[in-house]
Amino acid sequence: MAQTRINADELPDLEERVVQINRVSKVVKGGRRFSFSTVVVVGDGKGHVGIGMGKAGEVPEAIRKGVEAAKKNVIRVPLAGTTIPHEIETGYSASKVRLMPAAPGTGVIAGRGVRPVVEAAGIKDVLSKRYGSNNPINVVKAAFQALSELTSLEEQARQRGMTTRELNMRRSRRVREAQE
Repeated sequence: MAQTRINADELPDLEERVVQINRVSKVVKGGRRFSFSTVVVVGDGKGHVGIGMGKAGEVPEAIRKGVEAAKKNVIRVPLAGTTIPHEIETGYSASKVRLMPAAPGTGVIAGRGVRPVVEAAGIKDVLSKRYGSNNPINVVKAAFQALSELTSLEEQARQRGMTTRELNMRRSRRVREAQE
């Protein structure tokens, strides 16, 4: 279930993070023409995150375009305290990302493409694993897609016709049985 986009104008304290700057060249009659492409992540650290790409002849202009694109692409991520509500695995192109909830104090265990997306969303404790291609663009998009597919505990309980308390009791019972 994909999340709906949020108007970034309502979120005044979005922080920008440049994930990658790539110099691209085009060979023309007189030589090479260089331009720059960037991957940018924006987030407020309170459950809102967006990604965008920008291309321009100069780095600052490419970053500005990436930030504008990211602000048009902001989603709300459901949080369970300082972690995510459930495990999720999804992919984009040849990259696959798996995000797992972690105990408080674990920190963000993530690589170069997943970390900025997760930290911008405000997730403090999470485990992650990347499979397949390590292309930063595809890894960022896979991580963003994984966060967009998360559902809150309340939504999961509603879908199953339970209360959140019953759902938590079932989960804790499964965890105890797995530990034995």
